[in-house]
Amino acid sequence: MKGGEFLIKEQQANEVFVPEELNEEQLMFRSMAIDFIEAKIWPNIAKIDKQLENPEMVPNLLEEIGQLGMLGAGVPEEYGGMGVDFNTETVLSEELGKALSFGVAVAAHTGIGTLPILYFGTQQQKDKYLPDLATGKLKASYCLTEPNSGSDALAAKTKAVLDGEHWVLNGQKMWITNAGFADLYIVFAQVDGDKFTGFVVERDTPGLKLGDEEVKLGIKGSSTRQVFFEDVRIPKDNLLGEIGKGHKIAFNVLNIGRFKLCAMVMGGCKKAIDIATNYANERHQFGQAISGFGAIKHKLAEMAIRTFATDSATYRVADLITDKIEELKKEGLSKEEAKLKAAEEYSVECAILKVLGSEALDFVIDEAVQIFGGTGYSEEYPVARMYRDARINRIFEGTNEINRMLAVGQLMKKAMKGELDIMTPAMKIQEELMEIPSFDDDDDGGPFFAEKKAIVNAKKAILLAAGAAAQKYMMELEKQQEILMNLADMVIDVFTAESAILRTEKMINLHGEASAELQVLMSKTYLSDALERVHMSGKHAICGFAEGDELRMMLIGVRRFTKYEPFNTIAARQAVADKMIEANKYPY
Repeated sequence: MKGGEFLIKEQQANEVFVPEELNEEQLMFRSMAIDFIEAKIWPNIAKIDKQLENPEMVPNLLEEIGQLGMLGAGVPEEYGGMGVDFNTETVLSEELGKALSFGVAVAAHTGIGTLPILYFGTQQQKDKYLPDLATGKLKASYCLTEPNSGSDALAAKTKAVLDGEHWVLNGQKMWITNAGFADLYIVFAQVDGDKFTGFVVERDTPGLKLGDEEVKLGIKGSSTRQVFFEDVRIPKDNLLGEIGKGHKIAFNVLNIGRFKLCAMVMGGCKKAIDIATNYANERHQFGQAISGFGAIKHKLAEMAIRTFATDSATYRVADLITDKIEELKKEGLSKEEAKLKAAEEYSVECAILKVLGSEALDFVIDEAVQIFGGTGYSEEYPVARMYRDARINRIFEGTNEINRMLAVGQLMKKAMKGELDIMTPAMKIQEELMEIPSFDDDDDGGPFFAEKKAIVNAKKAILLAAGAAAQKYMMELEKQQEILMNLADMVIDVFTAESAILRTEKMINLHGEASAELQVLMSKTYLSDALERVHMSGKHAICGFAEGDELRMMLIGVRRFTKYEPFNTIAARQAVADKMIEANKYPY
């Protein structure tokens, strides 16, 4: 399935990868990460947060985890890494997401700090830097954002001028993760005023200076500083990629960053659920554990349902990228080239996951604080720190607003390039609205028949709204941000609901219905709620550009395409929560 094609094509359950299929090697990596985090991170979490008092703690921990191979998991073996596949990288990212601000340091180092050299570096740069980056002997940082260029990264003002055998850099960067202890900085600057270009800058280069540590709302254990360049002279060979092609480095690396952010926050969701469930079982009020009350059960269940759906979508995309990498390698691309192109192919899905995961984590941790009640507001308990740390994820790797518009914008671009035929089915749906609806289900007796039909119809609602909006605004659609945001919410909900259904169906195929009884309830509950949201988002989008008879007809269509059989979500959530309470953790 091509990137974005989920909107016009149904993937089959046997085609998706689910966490229940993790192999022995992947489970070993998971166990190694869990052991490290439980032994080294959580016992020292307060010290990590006080980095000004313990400045060497995070760098030392990075070296320790590097010695275990986890910093170089995705680096090829010829450069000292382990060369694992993308699904295994996803497992590691998920577990490292439970390490709070230390996980941010790891992600910045292994992702935006290392990947630009791996994907765009010269052979000399790869040989020089990658082996030490893979072990943590060198720590990496990424300098993109400036005071006046955040989301508009290409508006950067930092300059690079060629002077003989050296580039001379002048400017400043801000919000730079790992800046305080990094040995290597990936820096973006303008050449000749408008050629956005990447460079590799070593820490001890004269003229490179750091600002003070930022006093942040959360992720306090993550070093964040401004980086200043005052006539910084670097060798001519430290040019990264091609002059004027820095955007290819910045944006392509961000695709993988968005995906891995979702994997990490998913791990954070599971950790928060474990903590909240344990507290709900221990906390007694009115003569019983608060986990026995319906309101608390509802919270626990919804936390698990959103996490399960996010989990399903994440591993679905991980496998799509894994398969694409293998396909491109067979066509003659190197593993690095294949990985880069595969992530670019699924840029829509990566943007979806970034929004989905970061907002799921915000919800889960907010509910965890509520379950803790007054104690949740105290820094003596872990959920206060988790609450503060979670907030940055809706800003990291491009804000959620940018990613929403990017997801829809990329779908439209693929359609205009002829890569996806979106307009033909969109036109057919408009014709379908003029016909009398059929109520013959032709139920084949297979699992999730009604749910799959509901998902197909929900996709029609998206195509109806998106197609009409595209017809009205044409090339100006990108300026209609409110409409794009509503369309994006529809896309995110449908992709996620479909992912949960496909995962559960595959579990049934692998292990029988009894093994997935509660997953069935979670999937149906998520779908039921998602369709309500899809209807609302579609209504808002259509009311933004249609009127008169066209408006009335399209609203009828959106309502028709978001119907689902009545379902007792209260009983479903109670059953889901009961299992969590019994297990005293997230058991799904």
